Amino acid sequence: MTREYRQHVYAPPPGACDMLLIRHGESQPAVPGESFPMTGGHGDPALHPDGEAQARAVGERLKGETLAAIYVTTLRRTHQTAAPLAAHLGLTPVVEPDLREVFLGDWDGGEYRIRAANGDPAFARAKAGHEWGEIPGAETTAALHGRVRLGLERIAAAHADQRVAVFVHGGVVGAAMSIGSGARPFAFNGAANGSISRIVIRGGDWDVRGYNDCAHLP
Repeated sequence: MTREYRQHVYAPPPGACDMLLIRHGESQPAVPGESFPMTGGHGDPALHPDGEAQARAVGERLKGETLAAIYVTTLRRTHQTAAPLAAHLGLTPVVEPDLREVFLGDWDGGEYRIRAANGDPAFARAKAGHEWGEIPGAETTAALHGRVRLGLERIAAAHADQRVAVFVHGGVVGAAMSIGSGARPFAFNGAANGSISRIVIRGGDWDVRGYNDCAHLP
């Protein structure tokens, strides 16, 4: 009999952690003159009703997955987004502080959204140079990437040969995709609320396997 050679089907390498990175659902809008509640120096808005619907859609999409753990950040929009899936699977989310959103300095608490929408020159410089540090008082892109790498590799080390769901923020998704692919730092910024991306990590080796999957969203 003639031997047949089928096309290769990807599988994570032995010892790797298969991570689903889920951006939180849409949060409450910023209003000029009103700051979001703050947690650890970061704006901490709750989910918008549309974000709550996105969270339910994520839960429905992933409830059939075999997940070893669910991770969230220090900010409540990730907790709220993870809650439907956690309820389906009977898992208690674990907080990973290093995966909190970009620290936006003087513009945290909602001001960033307003400044960005109105074309503030510092925002334009940040976008053009792929440098968060152009925003007054903000952390640098290098600092963000450093802590995102630490946080995700810490999770990976705890979950060899397992799949986990990690509920994070748009800036963190962008940083992780940039680290994993070698793309410029802002190349993957703008993942949709409630979207699912996928990265496989083994030690210091990162493989990007998917980005901005929105098939489940309303």
